[in-house]
Amino acid sequence: MSVMKRVSMMFRAKANKALDRMEDPRETLDYSYQTQLELLQKVRRGVADVATSRKRVELQINQLQQSSDKLDRQARDALGVGREDLARDALTRKAGVAGQLSDLNTQYQSLQAEEEKLTGASQRLQAKVDAFRTRKETIKATYTAAEAQTRINEAFSGISEEMGDVGLAIQRAEDKTAQMQARAGAIDELMASGALDDMVSGPHDDIQAELDRMGAGHDVDAELARLKGELSPPSAPRQIEGAETADGASAAGAAGAVSDGQPTQAPADQPQAGDEA
Repeated sequence: MSVMKRVSMMFRAKANKALDRMEDPRETLDYSYQTQLELLQKVRRGVADVATSRKRVELQINQLQQSSDKLDRQARDALGVGREDLARDALTRKAGVAGQLSDLNTQYQSLQAEEEKLTGASQRLQAKVDAFRTRKETIKATYTAAEAQTRINEAFSGISEEMGDVGLAIQRAEDKTAQMQARAGAIDELMASGALDDMVSGPHDDIQAELDRMGAGHDVDAELARLKGELSPPSAPRQIEGAETADGASAAGAAGAVSDGQPTQAPADQPQAGDEA
């Protein structure tokens, strides 16, 4: 097979497929019905033309018949007055008219048969067109119902072109949403780790950062120890401080008595110095 034949075959195949996809059976049926109506109209015009020709021949036959009758009367009248020559001439013309009448009668019969034939064909074609119209409307209604049912089923199943576009749009939106969520999570992690702060503030010093964290830890520990000392101080220092306060008060009392010039009285149960002597 030559290259041109292959190209031609491929072109016809693709054109046929494209036309089949674009073809609407309802439009095709309407076009076929219109074509049949045009053909029926042509047949009817043919019947009318044949009937017109038959009628014209019929008129000619009537005229020739009248001429033949007139010539017959003239021949009779010529014989009545003794003019045999005129009678012969009239009969000769009558014979010519009779030949024309024979030809016209043959033509008339042929046209009449053709008219009857075309009339029968027109009637059969009319019946066929009427039947085709009924079938056409039935097929169109069935096709329309099937098309509507198909569209409904495709819409429910989501395989139609429109629903497919909607599904793709939803899928793209979900993909973009997931991508934005992942990006937001990654940025949060980077901000928590300090990577983004380092990128903004400049190079990161690991040693200084560790020292800063240690210093902050010592400050927190010292503050915590101070708070613990304020909330729950030890009890022993308070007792010692109370005893020291009491002894200080006694010593202060004795010193006050001596300073006033009043001797201190010994207790009664203690022996006096004179008694012992």
